[in-house]
Amino acid sequence: MKNLRKLCSFIIALTMTIGITVYTQAASREELSSIHVSQAGDFKYWTDNSPAKQILVNYIKDITNKKSPDFVPVQDRIAVFDLDGTLICETTPSYFEWMMYLHRVLDDPTYTPPADVRTEALAVKNAIKDGHMPPEMERDEAISQAKAFSNMTFPEYTKYVRDFMQTPAEGMINLKRGESFYMPMVEVVSYLQSNDFTVYIVSGTDRPALRVLVDGVLKITPNNIIGTDTAILASHQNGKDGLDYVYSKDDQLVRGDFILKNVKMNKVSNIAREIGKQPILAFGNSSGDFSMYQYTITNNKYKSAAFTLLCDDTSREFGNQQKADAMAKSAKDNGWTVISMKNDFKTIYGPGVKKAVITNK
Repeated sequence: MKNLRKLCSFIIALTMTIGITVYTQAASREELSSIHVSQAGDFKYWTDNSPAKQILVNYIKDITNKKSPDFVPVQDRIAVFDLDGTLICETTPSYFEWMMYLHRVLDDPTYTPPADVRTEALAVKNAIKDGHMPPEMERDEAISQAKAFSNMTFPEYTKYVRDFMQTPAEGMINLKRGESFYMPMVEVVSYLQSNDFTVYIVSGTDRPALRVLVDGVLKITPNNIIGTDTAILASHQNGKDGLDYVYSKDDQLVRGDFILKNVKMNKVSNIAREIGKQPILAFGNSSGDFSMYQYTITNNKYKSAAFTLLCDDTSREFGNQQKADAMAKSAKDNGWTVISMKNDFKTIYGPGVKKAVITNK
């Protein structure tokens, strides 16, 4: 027993001395925020022979080389990232904000939803369970979600998001929703920022929720986050038009009705409106990012590229090979680079995270 204790003490001391990080669960938000990649040799969470990583590294070497004809000035090094399925898990069993909406409407004892909001939430829940999303659901859910959080002040909403981030990621063991960032993709963000890129997140997720979710993990400022928008009103505005109302010392900002779902062509419109420059790199994972990919690589005065993440890992994640194959074909047809979660990611959330056995509810 004494020898065993000595061995354990030695291993702990060695771990602390040489800086090995041991994840017994998922990487915490603090551990995620400490990920830093300044050069190609710093990547830890990608497989050594990853083709996608090498393509990215070669690209960065080229466009940051002042002697290269493809050199890009720092002020024009702009990269845009989708969120769900690109930077963070979207299969537990659906998008972060959709699951928070379902919790709010169906499981929150402090909230009594209007009949139409409850009806839509049940439809969304059933669609997630069945694996079939009607085309109109994306817009209908966003409208209903805005109603579910309408009139909530920003501090109240921020707390709600943070509390939901602490809940377990359904279907996974040792993973909270707020920790479910893909570690290899956090490395990519850090690598780009180390090479003087300005990084934006351009997501279908509610913008204020996205700001809370990212804060403390990725070094991306709130003004570099573009998402789905709802109206922002003064608490005593009472339906008056903003041109006819003056914000008072007694007011607080509150959430209002749905404005715009930031997916598909809307991503391009918002990039043009809010960034004012064409990105040179785009990262996404679904058809909702196709417009953003094409805008990035079409008629760009600089060397540009699009990377699309395949949901092809069915052992560590709830991948879908059929969707992955379809995305791979689209990438091949359009000149986008594929990232394989199965083959390119050495780890996703840390080795302590496992899939659970899912039972039908």
